[in-house]
Amino acid sequence: MTNFQRARSEEQREIRRQAILDTTATMLEEMAASAVSLNELSRRVGLAKSNVLRYFESREAILLELLDRAWQQWIADLPALLDAGIDQAASVDRRTEQFATVIAGSLAGRRVLCDLLSSQAGVLEHNVSAEVAARYKRAAVANVAEIAALAHRHLPELGNSAPQLTAAMIMAIGAVWTHSRPSEAMLAAYQADPSLTAFKLDFVTALQEMLATLTAGTIARASL
Repeated sequence: MTNFQRARSEEQREIRRQAILDTTATMLEEMAASAVSLNELSRRVGLAKSNVLRYFESREAILLELLDRAWQQWIADLPALLDAGIDQAASVDRRTEQFATVIAGSLAGRRVLCDLLSSQAGVLEHNVSAEVAARYKRAAVANVAEIAALAHRHLPELGNSAPQLTAAMIMAIGAVWTHSRPSEAMLAAYQADPSLTAFKLDFVTALQEMLATLTAGTIARASL
């Protein structure tokens, strides 16, 4: 817990704001985004909940900012991973598979990013003002554009469809993450009836297959 004195300067307010973000980020390493509460955050950061809400209008506003932070950290690592994992001299089919493999593998250790992406549209974009929603969406559009540029560099066959592919990829990441995290009840059902495990997904494998299909389909449509 951090004990703050009253923030009197802009610098002090920014320090407190960053403390709220950093404390929430630590909580996300320990628990799912759905379990993060303002009460626990307030206790850990050493502020009354009403004071936390002076810096962020809601829990969702905090999580959206952390989603953008995690997204940008992922993007920063992608160029080197794609350069190492894709053979530019290979056929388009081979590069498509390599692209999907790199993207899926790059997310294997990014639980927080995947968790937040899976909550983005259904939870995080709710309970925020139009101003916060617009600020986040502008950042998301910029993030999509950066990934699209990387995709196009390695797969020029995408043509002008790289942004559409990237947007679909982001939705796929959130969906596959959700479906690869079965509830305790479902895990018990799998254990009781092994035949049901045909529906149990491995995140990286399922995501790689879906991304390969999306990418191949986008390239095929771009060539029409």
